[in-house]
Amino acid sequence: MLKIKLFVFVFFSFTTAAIVSQNKKNKLFSKNKKIQLAGTGFIFTEGPAVAPDGRVYFTDQPNDKIHIWDQKAGISLYKAGTGRSNGLYFNAKNQLVACAYEKNQLAYFDKNKQLVVLHEDFDNEHLNAPNDLWIDPNGGIYFSDPYYHRKWWPIDHRQEQDIQGVYYLNPDGNIFRVIDDFERPNGLIGTPDGKTLYVADIKADKIWIYDIQKDGSLANKTFFAPKGSDGMTIDNKGNVYLTSGKVWVYNPNGELLREIEVPENPSNVCFGGKKRNILFITARKSVYTLKMKVKGVDN
Repeated sequence: MLKIKLFVFVFFSFTTAAIVSQNKKNKLFSKNKKIQLAGTGFIFTEGPAVAPDGRVYFTDQPNDKIHIWDQKAGISLYKAGTGRSNGLYFNAKNQLVACAYEKNQLAYFDKNKQLVVLHEDFDNEHLNAPNDLWIDPNGGIYFSDPYYHRKWWPIDHRQEQDIQGVYYLNPDGNIFRVIDDFERPNGLIGTPDGKTLYVADIKADKIWIYDIQKDGSLANKTFFAPKGSDGMTIDNKGNVYLTSGKVWVYNPNGELLREIEVPENPSNVCFGGKKRNILFITARKSVYTLKMKVKGVDN
């Protein structure tokens, strides 16, 4: 009888735990919600950034174009000839800041859609190729600077910096290297309070988490997840979304909550729509959406 009671207790506990775990997963989106194709026919989509009105801007770097996704109107062209923009992010002035790959610059688009260079060197050497960025509440910019040789560069083009690092461009225009021990940094995202930064070492298949200091430097490097990531975003529950073969969702404690299958290999994610409740996914030749129960904290 004791064995039976023990079995029932263990079974009940296990079943309850499974139900709780499943309920936690279901809080992200409804069971009947499916990935929706929002647009296709591109070469390689990347760099989604949500504007204050909820529209999402994204790049098609091989075609040197930036497009806009609108929840009701669909997709339209923002600009052709973008400096081979990759990662994008809106600053407090509603300017679209870009990692402009063509000349390895960090820049923004002015009211006439012309690129204005913010920075392009460090220690008198040109940057490798700014890839992804996040703007903190003070207006400082964190950006990754890996090296991927691009076909539009001359054959003899080389990596300028001796390190593939992560940099911080402070509001005064001064630049600092804040990470110098990665194999190849890529995606990064910070928390809306400006206290925490997540950074992917995509070559090492690891995500690291840092405490952001008052001067913009980083401290207390801590392992977060066993995934590389081309891009990241955060929802209003503090969950972190990674892109590596599929979309992986981790809670703030580094526990895997959900795996979201995407028809094509995803490159980046952000939350869009007027309510910020639509997960927007760039994935190779297409872009996809998924309506969520959580909301984003992007801008």
